[in-house]
Amino acid sequence: MNGLHGKIALVTGGSRGAGRGIAIELAKAGATVYITGRSVKGKSTHQYPGTIDDTVQDIRSFGGTAYACRCDHTKDEETAAVIDRIRREQGRLDILVNNAWGGHDLPMEVKPFWELSVQHWDTMFHGGVRAQLVTNHYAVPLMREQPSGLIVHTTFRDQDKYTGTFYYDLAKNALCRMAFGLAAELREHGITVVALSPGWMRTELVLAHHGTDEAHWKEVKALERSESPFYIGRAVCALAGDPQMLDRTGQVLQVGQLAKEYGFTDIDGRILPPFII
Repeated sequence: MNGLHGKIALVTGGSRGAGRGIAIELAKAGATVYITGRSVKGKSTHQYPGTIDDTVQDIRSFGGTAYACRCDHTKDEETAAVIDRIRREQGRLDILVNNAWGGHDLPMEVKPFWELSVQHWDTMFHGGVRAQLVTNHYAVPLMREQPSGLIVHTTFRDQDKYTGTFYYDLAKNALCRMAFGLAAELREHGITVVALSPGWMRTELVLAHHGTDEAHWKEVKALERSESPFYIGRAVCALAGDPQMLDRTGQVLQVGQLAKEYGFTDIDGRILPPFII
């Protein structure tokens, strides 16, 4: 499959989870993928499994083209340097997946708002929402030099239901609104901007929390409705390869619904429906 051959993509937060799955699927589809993150070989953030170097190695193992760019997206100059590198080396950027997320820097707490530390604002808004906004700020001028493009913000949304965690809910909905506003400004430039919501993903951290791995997740009842991070990756590829993708600009899309529309499956052959709280 090389439907995205010749396309240049940037995936932020690609050490693990959704970012890793998206980067690998884009590379399988033929795109050249730049992958950012703070975790590099020998030094992983919070000692979590996975680094940007691991993701690049996975891609190169099947003949794909990828480059690791160590970047802390809370530091504007590092984000700018990544875009400058892509401009120097490729001269274009066709696909931007904003997946950087600082929310894991503090443990997720399910408590009433007034009992939560306001530090959750810093991790989710500075390390997540603002980090994605700044990436757009530096990337959009390069993307506008092409007649089309795709910007994806990974988020979580189940229509207008409350996720149950105040700062998480606020940050994820802010990303949806960011996509909406950017879509209005970039439509005339042919650039599609969407927010994309996966379901219950079997990320490395989720698997570790349940004391299992990808080979044995089916033995854990809590994971029976889960999907692999490659499922959202296939959704991004389907969008990027759709000549009518601009019709979707400004929308909040769910991976499960796109699977039905485009006909792709998860790695186990299932089409999982949109996630519902």
